[in-house]
Amino acid sequence: MRPPGDRPARRRKIAYGVMMGTCLTLFVLAWAVVRDWSHTAALVMSAVALVIPPFAAIVANWNIDRRD
Repeated sequence: MRPPGDRPARRRKIAYGVMMGTCLTLFVLAWAVVRDWSHTAALVMSAVALVIPPFAAIVANWNIDRRD
């Protein structure tokens, strides 16, 4: 078993935070800024942002040691 201050767990948390921050940024930029110039681009940005959270959850839970 790994110690509580595990580096892979920290990396997973950082990766999750970056991915979710990117998702939030895409949504905000799409509907606050980009939609003024192109509705299509805003929709594409939103579609990309919708795909990110499932992958972020997979990354956050990757290779977790379970005690089953």
